Amino acid sequence: MGNEISFPRQQARSQRFTLGAPRNFTVAPDGSRVYFLRTASATSRANGLWAFDTATGAEQLLVDADALLTDPEDLSPEERARRERSREQAAGIVSYAVDADVAQAAFALSGRLFVADLASGAVRELPVTGSVLDPRLDPTGRKVGYVSAGALHVVDLGSGDDLVLAEPDAEDVTWGLAEFIAAEEMGRHRGYWFSPDGEHVLAARVDNRPVRRWYIADPANPATPAAEIAYPAAGTPNADVRVAVLGLDGSREFVEWDRAALPYLTAATWSSHGRPLLQVQSRDQRRVEVLAVGPDGVEVVAADTDPHWIEVVPGSPRWSPAGDLVRVVPVDGANRLVVGGDVWTPDGFQVRSVVDVADDVLVTASTDDPTQVHVFRVTPGGVERLSTEDGVHGVARGGDVVVLSSSGLGHFGPRVAVTGGGTIGSFAETPVLTPDVRLLEVGERGLRAALLLPTGHRAGEKLPVLLDPYGGPHAQRVLSARNAYLTSQWLADQGFAVLVVDGRGTPGRGPEWERAIASDFAGATLEDQVDALHAVAAREPDLDLGRVAIRGWSYGGYLSALAVLRRPDVFHAGIAGAPVTDWRLYDTHYTERYLGHPDEQPDVYDSNSLIADAPKLERPLMIVHGLADDNVVAAHTLRLSSALLAAGRPHTVLPLSGVTHMTPQEQVAENLLLLQVDFLKRSLG
Repeated sequence: MGNEISFPRQQARSQRFTLGAPRNFTVAPDGSRVYFLRTASATSRANGLWAFDTATGAEQLLVDADALLTDPEDLSPEERARRERSREQAAGIVSYAVDADVAQAAFALSGRLFVADLASGAVRELPVTGSVLDPRLDPTGRKVGYVSAGALHVVDLGSGDDLVLAEPDAEDVTWGLAEFIAAEEMGRHRGYWFSPDGEHVLAARVDNRPVRRWYIADPANPATPAAEIAYPAAGTPNADVRVAVLGLDGSREFVEWDRAALPYLTAATWSSHGRPLLQVQSRDQRRVEVLAVGPDGVEVVAADTDPHWIEVVPGSPRWSPAGDLVRVVPVDGANRLVVGGDVWTPDGFQVRSVVDVADDVLVTASTDDPTQVHVFRVTPGGVERLSTEDGVHGVARGGDVVVLSSSGLGHFGPRVAVTGGGTIGSFAETPVLTPDVRLLEVGERGLRAALLLPTGHRAGEKLPVLLDPYGGPHAQRVLSARNAYLTSQWLADQGFAVLVVDGRGTPGRGPEWERAIASDFAGATLEDQVDALHAVAAREPDLDLGRVAIRGWSYGGYLSALAVLRRPDVFHAGIAGAPVTDWRLYDTHYTERYLGHPDEQPDVYDSNSLIADAPKLERPLMIVHGLADDNVVAAHTLRLSSALLAAGRPHTVLPLSGVTHMTPQEQVAENLLLLQVDFLKRSLG
């Protein structure tokens, strides 16, 4: 065997080739240095904090997490839950927070609190009680906040005094943390924000008592008590979220708004002028208000409505240095950047995130090609594209220095370029295969698809087809980035024509495209997979429509089970990983956005769920589910399996003990791929 390694093992041990790649960039305000996280090798899991000198191009490891931890990493249940929500799989320093001058960085390791001097690299541990969550420096760099046991603390870095700013007044109440649906669905992972002078903190008080309790057991270890989670399933109560301005002098003033009408806190920030900003949303997500908090009370500075829903856009809203409100809203068929009352972006320009706001605004956006995400500098006079190569790009900025992280079809992983010609290196492993992907636009709706054939395929050889979608809202699989197709190419090399399709509801194509799935997951997303398959097969005669399979995870798992249940004329086998099977069992903020409230639209939930379809199964179906999944709980799979059994329909269930919704452990991840291929080959003959 020599030193050869299989792709499944390589992908599993490198955590999908992310280990060793630089991430989490912060640029000093004067542009002199770029700080980032990176593991020491392609298989090391522990991130260290690094510095890049923009003048010399030299890299320096400032903080070595392994040197600070003498014992194996020990994470609290709260920290494990926080990482599950953010899909964080690495170890060591997984996040850090800096002050306004980017002179210091605060981070947690094994629940312990550390602060690093970024000029010297000197690190000190602050003595605190309890396990630390989400430490953050105040902008002045004099204090650091953290949450422990649901209480919000502020430590004075000079004196070492640890002030408990707010603590739970009842069981299941927390201060300073994001609730489940904020972190899982809104992209809000924070629960407290310092004022510019560091003397006040805007903090969320979360009362989880109204939320119904679910219990996730570990059947492989019956002596282990079941874990209790507060899970707000569709149609059931959410956590009660309030916001207060807390003074370090002991003052406390709650921010009052109509929480009955607008219960969701989707975003919060604090301007450099010292004015807090909240974005709140109705439960049906058709109304969003932006609230400015001032000495005279709360002012509604913007209000938007939509007959379907208003999307939560990363980085929006916020204040500009001039005091204008910066936000992203659907206007005339596009997700547009609006500054003050003026629209700054043109037709066909779909803003995906707001990254930095100065006199200009840095955004990521897609234009005519949704497979590409570019970085733009936007001013009242127009837009300037900063990313020059085709692909998917991210950005960070400080002073005049811009850091572009770019993925493309012509290279593995992201390449990181710094203004002036410098590059930040990657230690990520080079995959043992190279995807040969053809990006296509097919059908009357211009569906974006990617086709991969076996390496060395000879024209005229008929191939079974494997659809490999996600296919639902909030995520894309068809992107101009090579690493997005590594698993698909490996599957193709096992003897399949692999087709990846993004249908209606996926991002990057504007409000109308995103809202085409309203009340209709099952119809729209499945129809697009079928239409794309037939359109591609019409131009690619080597695709054998008599042998078609589909596989997917999460929404892709739902889509795979849906496909074999409702379109057995098209799909001859399916693998459903962690599928939602009954949308009444999924969370409020995601499910009700698309399907409405189950009490008001029970027929919509029935028509989009899979349980009643069980008697229709006539094709091989493998269902895979992590038993520790607290996002799409294993009850989804168990209920579908019970219905299939009651209907006398043979199927396969693969339970993964101890596995959550994220990619499972190395050996499990590797063997799971091999088992899927074996199932597909047997099922398709």
